[in-house]
Formats: sequence, structure tokens, C-alpha cells
Amino acid sequence: MIVGVPKEIIADENRVSLLPVGAEALVDHGHQVLVETKAGSASSFPDRLYASAGAEIVHTAEEVYRRSGMIIKVKEPLPVEHGFLDKGKIVFTYFHFAASEQLVHAVIGSKCVAIAYETTETEEGHLPLLTPMSEVAGRMAVQQGAKYLESEHGGRGILLGGVPGVEPATVVILGGGVVGTNAAKMAAGLGARVYVLDTDLERLRYLSDVMPPNVVMMMSNTHNIRALLGVSDVVISAVLIPGGRAPKLITRAMLTLMKRGSVIVDVAIDQGGSLETSHPTTHEDPIYEVDGVIHYCVTNMPGAMPVTSTIALTNATLPYVIEIANKGYKRAILESHAVGKGANIVLGKVTYKNVANAFGMVYTPVDEILRRI
Repeated sequence: MIVGVPKEIIADENRVSLLPVGAEALVDHGHQVLVETKAGSASSFPDRLYASAGAEIVHTAEEVYRRSGMIIKVKEPLPVEHGFLDKGKIVFTYFHFAASEQLVHAVIGSKCVAIAYETTETEEGHLPLLTPMSEVAGRMAVQQGAKYLESEHGGRGILLGGVPGVEPATVVILGGGVVGTNAAKMAAGLGARVYVLDTDLERLRYLSDVMPPNVVMMMSNTHNIRALLGVSDVVISAVLIPGGRAPKLITRAMLTLMKRGSVIVDVAIDQGGSLETSHPTTHEDPIYEVDGVIHYCVTNMPGAMPVTSTIALTNATLPYVIEIANKGYKRAILESHAVGKGANIVLGKVTYKNVANAFGMVYTPVDEILRRI
């Protein structure tokens, strides 16, 4: 199979979907690798390293798409790339379909095979391709919250960990999954007073056992969220419905409960955001203010840490890339539980329930499609 690696073009996205060592592994398996020139430069992987690994360097994204049977990316194809999608072409990336009906219709119309990193799921229920970026985003969320608390950014001017004689900031984290856990570790390590809210009591029991004493676990419900918004300095939304839209946990009216100059980091913005007042931002222009509350809603947070993020991501994705390349999409989807769960839209049909539910579309089980071809 010919595997293509286009350069990411979303604003301030510096990651790349394949390392030179990954190109070498694919070549060793008998595949051909096309890499758009400078695709890895921002992650400190220049063209010469890919060429040394056996990849062919090409000069345009159009050529990468046209010649490849499988495209591997970091972020979803943008509208300028939609015309490059062809029937039966495999596209393996973070799609986050629930955040963009336009993207859903474009992929349906192309009849390509869209396999999403974020819903690739093991039989044990783990999300191996979402986890590494969730780890990065969770840790970054605390860094960003601390930065935008500074008065020069319009924040309250509070040091996250305080100092002797001065109380620390209060960090409220909505969601106790991978993002929330990593955020709690970072915030607690800096000395903040931390609250983690989740709807899963077993998860809260586990976190209670492993977190330090300055982390308090609470049940996630409207009453507790309202109560904590009033004392919070930083709120981090880390909620996740795999493949589906994030629930709106904080309304516009609830912002009035918060202190002026407090900060909300909406990590769930990739899935539509969990605030009524959230809208996507970029690393170049990351924040805006609503009713005195600073909103940070960057959709590709790990893109600001491209070396760490690229290595972490490709460590996880490469085995699946090789499996799909070796087997083709039909066998890979039918034989691998994880790849099958990653299949979101196949040959013009929506094959992931939460994506279909997000837009009131018809859901078609992927095996029904593939067993007919």
C-alpha cells in the first residue's frame, strides 16, 4: 500500500503523523511512504530523515492524496482538502466529527473510509490513540490556566500554588478521565486546591486512593458544579463522550457565579465544547472574555508541544497504521475490534452511533457494509 503523510495545515498545528522510524517500519513491511515536504520540520524531523528512512518526499499535498491508498494525519481534513478525498481512500486521523456537520457531509460525499483516532477502542474499553494526547492536553490545561490567571492577561493575579501565608488558587476539574487525571496531578503538584468531579463513583474511589490530600473528589451534578464555580479560580473541562458531542455543563447564566478574572480551559472544545459560551480558538489568539471570565478554547492544544506530542502520538498510532496497511481497510476493520470501533464513516455511511446521533443521521453497522463488498 502507498501511505501518504501530508503537512498539517490547521492554524498553529506543528505535529506530524509519522516519524522517520515509522516510515522505515512501513517500508520494511513492503509499503511505500510519501511525505509532503516539510511535513515534519516543525516537530524537528526534517525531510532528509524521512528520505534516509526510505520515504519519498513530494512537493504538494494534492500529490500525496492522489497517489496514496491511505492518508495518515493528525487533524481532520480542512475544506481545502475535502476535494482530495476519493471513494475507498483510507483517512486515519483525529476527525472529531461531532464538532463539524460540514466535515461529516464532506466525508459522506467523498465515500472515503474515515477511521478516527479518537474512537479507536480496545476490547477492554481503552482509547489508545486518544490517551497520549489527552495526557498532554490535561497537563497543558493547568499550565494555560496558571498563565492566564496572570494580571497581564486579564486574570485575577493569583499564583496557582500560593506562598506561605497566602492561600493557593482553587482548580475545579470536570471529568476524571485521562485529561482530568493528568490535570489534577499537575495542579496538585503546583500546590493548588483541587476538586475533581465525575459521574462514576468507582472512578472517584480510585482517584481518591491515588491522588494527594489536596485533591478532593466530588460527584458531578449541577448543584456541585454551581457551588464550586463560585470559589474556583481555574475551571478545566475534561468531559468526554467518545465520538459524540460534549455535554453543556456550564451555561451562560452560570458564569455570573464566577469571580472576575477567573479562567476556564475547555479541553472538550474538540467535541463542541462543554460551555454554552465556548467557541474554538487558536494558539495565535487563544483566549476571549465573557462576563469577566477568560475562556481558553484552543482545539489543538498538543500542537504547541509538537516534539513531545508527535512522539507520544506516533508511538501509539504506528501499530494500527501498519495493521491497516498490511490488511487493507476491510480485513482490518472486520478482524480488529479497535480498528472497527475507529471506523466512523465508511463508503458514504455513518458507522459510529455517537456521530449519527449528533446530527440525527442514520447509523449503519460497519460490518453490514463491508460484508457486502
